[in-house]
Amino acid sequence: MKDLFKSPEQSRVMLSLLMLPSHANFSGKIHGGYVLSLIDQIAFACASKHSGVYCVTASVDVVDFKAPIEVGEMVTLKASVNYVGKSSMVVGIRVDAENIQTGESKHCNSSFLTMVAKDEEGNTVAVPGLKISNETHVRRFARAIKRKQIKKKSALEIAQANFSDASYKEELKNYNVQISL
Repeated sequence: MKDLFKSPEQSRVMLSLLMLPSHANFSGKIHGGYVLSLIDQIAFACASKHSGVYCVTASVDVVDFKAPIEVGEMVTLKASVNYVGKSSMVVGIRVDAENIQTGESKHCNSSFLTMVAKDEEGNTVAVPGLKISNETHVRRFARAIKRKQIKKKSALEIAQANFSDASYKEELKNYNVQISL
């Protein structure tokens, strides 16, 4: 029998990798696309562990690159389920990099992905609820709700806006754009 509720600790996933020259971009830093790929993989693992079924990425809600990652650093990704809906989960990921020679560590990325649980036919399935047992869990769950509300409000505002209105064209003059209509 599946658990009706699981704690974030029950589905937490951690991954550590040494950053190689093949992961670097033209400026010698670890390519952001490579980091995004790792983030997507660990979000999948965390959501699948929580739900007990295959999960897909519904949206990448937040990706904040905070510091560059260097070749030779040990990168650690930590993922946990911060919020659950009926079939969806918001997975929070923290990426840290450590200079293995000095031991100095830095926070490089924070991301939030919405994952959806699917059955073998591709239909959404219900996921276990989230056991909240400390203030960190409460804060993460509440912040996920707030991000979802802001996203919904923003999407509605954009859908309702009339971007061909003359006032928008006038406003664009304040930006680094040349209008030739």
